Amino acid sequence: MTRLLFAAALLAALTAHAQNYPTRPVKLIVPFPAGSATDQVARVVGAELQQALGQAFVVENKAGAQGAIAAAEVAKAAPDGYTLMLTTNTPHAANPSLFKKLNYDPVKDFTPITRYGTTSFMLMVRPDFPAKDLKSFLAHVRSQPGKLSAGYGSSGSQVSVAMLKQLGKLDVVEVPYKGIPQAVTDTMGGSLQFTFVDLANALAQAKGGKLRGLAVTSGKRSALAPDVPAIAEELPGYEIIAWFALMAPAKTPPEIVRVLHDAIAKALASRDVSDKLRAGGTDAVSSTPQELDDLVHEEYPRNRELIKRMKLKID
Repeated sequence: MTRLLFAAALLAALTAHAQNYPTRPVKLIVPFPAGSATDQVARVVGAELQQALGQAFVVENKAGAQGAIAAAEVAKAAPDGYTLMLTTNTPHAANPSLFKKLNYDPVKDFTPITRYGTTSFMLMVRPDFPAKDLKSFLAHVRSQPGKLSAGYGSSGSQVSVAMLKQLGKLDVVEVPYKGIPQAVTDTMGGSLQFTFVDLANALAQAKGGKLRGLAVTSGKRSALAPDVPAIAEELPGYEIIAWFALMAPAKTPPEIVRVLHDAIAKALASRDVSDKLRAGGTDAVSSTPQELDDLVHEEYPRNRELIKRMKLKID
């Protein structure tokens, strides 16, 4: 009887708490470094949530282990809506097949809220790289087996490199990084010959003349960079797309999930927010919590098969 009364009191307290949510600042944990595509989208979404709900949504970058460090922290957080994760397909769909052991369960440890965008990657080299287009790039790399290096900072960019190697029959050295910005820095510095950069950063690098884009990983040319060919134009079957989503710890009250979902859905429907994301290389895409849950479950087997075919592993 005492336990039942305690449970009822706890439920009543959580319901009251959820109805007033939020009453203090909320942490938005980002699994990749400052300057990454996930970070940029998080700051747009955080600003919109702050404006809609009247409390600060503070972005905290917890990079490392392909997003596993951030995911493990959020998984252990209290399910009260004050610690959220702006995640991607890397920690929530690819990591289970990349790591032998994870300190979190991408499904059981999280409550899905909404998807908020998709993006692709761009194959980038230094302006002085010998090849001037994708076809000559492939020929150049094939002519120097094992002598050139490529960096990656997420599972999306890792799979992008691996698929390029497999379909293009290339032999290159793969170099892992905590995030894509570090791979970009080393490509500009010359210690890497090429890397795959999320469109948010790729467009800025190309505009600044620091790196040159050769191709995109989407199945067709991107409307954000129509003059840049798709890798699939030279290597049929090549396609890599990344997605972004908002997750909360498991057992977060439905009332809090609804408040967050509705605020984001309204923001993504506005032309202003859509344009901000698009300018950063991300297409705004919303979903219901159930649709996001379905997406994660669908991506599991697809990523497992892809990673198995590419023979990829982190540990």
